[in-house]
Amino acid sequence: MFYAMIRNVPNARARMEDIHGYTCLHENLFHYLCEENGGAVTLPAARGDDAWKVYFNEIPEEIVDEFAMRYGIEAIYQAMTHFHCLSTKYLCAGVPAVMSTLLANINAYYAHTTASSAVSASDRFAASNFGKEKFVKLLDQLHNSLRIDLSMYRNNFPASSAEKLMDLKSTVDLLTSITFFRMKVQELSSPPRASTVVKDCVKACLRSTYQFLFENCYELYNREFQFLYRKSIRMTLRSDFKVDPSEAKRDPSDHGPQLDSVDFWHKLIALIVSVIEEDRNSYAPVLNQFPQELNIGQLSAATMWSLFAMDMKYALEEHEQHRLCKSSAYMNLHFKVKWLHTNYVKDVPPYCGAVPEYPAWFEPFVMQWLNENDDVSLEYLNGAFNRDKRDGFQKSSEHALFSNSVVDVFTQLTQCFGVVSKLECPDPEIWKRYMKRFAKTIVKVLVAYADIVKKEFPEHLKEERVACILMNNIQQLRVQLEKMFEAMGGTKLERDAADILHDLQQSLNSTLDELASILETRITASVKELGELLQKVGGGGAAGQPQAPAHHEADEVLRPLMDILDGSLTMYAESCEKTVLKRLLKELWKIVMKILEKTVVLPPMTDKTMMLKNLTNNAKNLAANAKIEDMTQLFKSTVGKQDHLSAEKSLTPKQCAVLDAALDTIKLYFHAGGNGLKKTFLEKSPELQSLRYALSLYTQTTDTLIRTFVTSQQNQDAAVAEEGSVGEVSLQVDLFTHPGTGEHKITVKVVAANDLKWVIASGMFRPFIEVNLIGPHLADKKRKFATKSKSNNWSPKFNETFHFMVSATEQLELFELHVCVRDYCFAREDRLVGVAVMRLADIAEQRRYTTVFQHAKKETRTPCLLKIKT
Repeated sequence: MFYAMIRNVPNARARMEDIHGYTCLHENLFHYLCEENGGAVTLPAARGDDAWKVYFNEIPEEIVDEFAMRYGIEAIYQAMTHFHCLSTKYLCAGVPAVMSTLLANINAYYAHTTASSAVSASDRFAASNFGKEKFVKLLDQLHNSLRIDLSMYRNNFPASSAEKLMDLKSTVDLLTSITFFRMKVQELSSPPRASTVVKDCVKACLRSTYQFLFENCYELYNREFQFLYRKSIRMTLRSDFKVDPSEAKRDPSDHGPQLDSVDFWHKLIALIVSVIEEDRNSYAPVLNQFPQELNIGQLSAATMWSLFAMDMKYALEEHEQHRLCKSSAYMNLHFKVKWLHTNYVKDVPPYCGAVPEYPAWFEPFVMQWLNENDDVSLEYLNGAFNRDKRDGFQKSSEHALFSNSVVDVFTQLTQCFGVVSKLECPDPEIWKRYMKRFAKTIVKVLVAYADIVKKEFPEHLKEERVACILMNNIQQLRVQLEKMFEAMGGTKLERDAADILHDLQQSLNSTLDELASILETRITASVKELGELLQKVGGGGAAGQPQAPAHHEADEVLRPLMDILDGSLTMYAESCEKTVLKRLLKELWKIVMKILEKTVVLPPMTDKTMMLKNLTNNAKNLAANAKIEDMTQLFKSTVGKQDHLSAEKSLTPKQCAVLDAALDTIKLYFHAGGNGLKKTFLEKSPELQSLRYALSLYTQTTDTLIRTFVTSQQNQDAAVAEEGSVGEVSLQVDLFTHPGTGEHKITVKVVAANDLKWVIASGMFRPFIEVNLIGPHLADKKRKFATKSKSNNWSPKFNETFHFMVSATEQLELFELHVCVRDYCFAREDRLVGVAVMRLADIAEQRRYTTVFQHAKKETRTPCLLKIKT
């Protein structure tokens, strides 16, 4: 057959006829051999440097070589002719490698010039017998075909075939050779880079792959994961395995995502991961020709993620509007997406180092889950506390001083925080919002627990062991809260969340103090009994009296209080945690000091309005005595009418000494030899300072008390703004200091009263103004003046003048004027309409400024318009 073909070749005389004849021979021989081989290309098994010049097996190769030698056909023309033949079968196994080698040698032939020839590569190629235009067109067509095939490399070069993977590698090498030919032989300025072409092809293939996965998700998932799927079907027959409800109710004709299920996205992620893994493990080792420019594993992950992210974002936006799935389903999907990003996308350009967007997609659903978790945690809290109550608040362990309910509550909170923490939210702003919301959950749960304890605590006061455990529980909440704070970031925690937790810590501190203050009722009763025993202590007791009897009597007086404290504090010391014990002792100390001051030392006080009215009524009594021996008179004149027994309460110097000695004993008891409160705390406590100050009042003169009272009144006008005005009084106050004796003269002219707001049910309104001077050393002075009354006039005119004299040894800053508006009533006490206070210190201040301009004048005249209050 072969010799017959030779005889049929025309005996051409011209050169072109010889070349054409060879071309026909080579092409016909190639196609004949392919047909004989079932359409496949038979590749010779030649080896060596010249293996690329062997195109067929032994006999066909002898024919073409004989023809080429007889008619002078060049080897490069033979190579180009065979390359043309192979281009028609480039998808056959092994052909891309042969074509890549052939083209590489063709490139070398034209591009590598010899030293004896200065002809350029493009000129040499243009002089080729094969034809420049023909070969360039051939390469262009081949290049386009290769791009199309590479854009479907997953179909044309399946990863399951090692032979096809090698063809894929050779195809990329062939693309590289074409690029080299265009750049070196054709001398094009900027031909498409092979790496860029391959990258674009891979992206196109990945996009079509993702689209196919999306449109056939359920079918592909069941097929790709057939073994696992069949195994799960078998497990559904077991009673301990539940069928996925979303899979059971899915319409077989529905292949896309649904609003009432997120199962589609779990399956799609599994398929995406299988594609990325295939690219990583199968295609990346093959397509490794451009290590700096193309990493197919990373490119696959980045492309798949970009396409998936767009669909996932829009789907979750739609889910947010309907919320047909449980929040737990969205949380599971969040974990799945986070796993995909962390394992495959996080370190891939262009996402490397960037804050991902997926936490923002799931933020509404995480917040929904946290909101629902509030109710779950509160329900869990109530159940835990009720169980603890039924069990009698037993200790959670042998060495613990708190009960199980605290452990259960924080177990629930820790689990919730663990779920949020495992999200490992990479967006710091979203993480801050999560922590702020979770902080509110902690507040809601712990405050609810504290409220329950406060409600239950009074019922367990009789059983002090339980009371101690409940207080220990609150303290344990504080300890666990501090640990939770550290777990949430500690000092790095977002400011708002940290403030919420700090406020909660303070709230729990206050709760401990409130629980301790519940003991105040029992202490109050014992202190009242202490006060009764103190009243029975007799004797005036001079200042130099020996202290021993006072100490003996102090022990007897303290007996009711010590009976309670001794039994209770012993139990507290054994059952309370150290921190709780310290806070409890501090609170008990404050309670004891306050009750001693209010119940034993000071008489009961009325409200401030009544006290102010009666203070004006009895101002003259405050300065009546040069030496105060009976404090009853002072407080009776200050607060008005009181209960008879309470008003008569007073302390003698002997009783003050006994109480002072009792305070030393109480301090020693609370110090407890260093095991209790520190002595510095006890000595500097405001409660003890206040009690001692109240005791000191019994040894001060009336003038000293009045001086202290006047100088301490700084904000008397504030009551007018709080309670409202009942009218105005127009006064003119003149201060005159005698230049010789230095005696002070205070002249007050009462001009008028305006707009008095006073309603009378019947009878006549007869207003008049009463002016009182309050200050020290006025026992021998006139301190009170009053105008005449005016009948049925709510804006009366008086124009009456009064004079007050003050000793030269006193300073005007220690005095004040009390101006009262009263309704005159015959045969009974006048009714008080309102009162105003004017400090002479304020007038003296104005006087100092006035004398700058009036050096020679010693008199200051100040017109005043005072608002009066009820």
